Amino acid sequence: MKIACLGWGSLIWKPEALPLESEWYPDGPMMPVEFSRVGDGGELATAICMGAPLVQVYWAILATESMERAVSALREREGIPAKREDGVGMLMAPGRTHSKLAEWASEREIDALLWTALPPRFAGVEGLVPSSEDALEYLRSLEGEKRAHAFDYIRQVPAQLDTPYRRAFHQYLDLHS
Repeated sequence: MKIACLGWGSLIWKPEALPLESEWYPDGPMMPVEFSRVGDGGELATAICMGAPLVQVYWAILATESMERAVSALREREGIPAKREDGVGMLMAPGRTHSKLAEWASEREIDALLWTALPPRFAGVEGLVPSSEDALEYLRSLEGEKRAHAFDYIRQVPAQLDTPYRRAFHQYLDLHS
């Protein structure tokens, strides 16, 4: 079984325990991703955000043929408890469904896809999507190491993930680095 993982944030530059067989390829499917989840380190991380404009994400082949092992490794890397059902997204046997994501996987002879499926989170509320103004105000409010970490995260997200929030952040970051 050929299993691929989709990525749009720190998985790309810091896969840690995720068993990668390949490099991260930049020609992934189009996904609705935005800087909409305050992470545990204080960064405003990228997450699937319904209603966000589509951006092309990255993908990599995993060095396992076991979906159970792949999901477990992604959960471990992302710190997602096994009891949390919404933490990992999956698409199995993509040839059996008719979606853009399934077509993309089928064209690459991928048998299964998985991705981090944690929802947006802002002001401590799961599912809350910040406005771009709220996101900028959040970044402005950060200080010290948390601020440095958050700005570093934004800079490391690959440039092709060019979202509306990112463009607003870069205007701010360019003036206030």
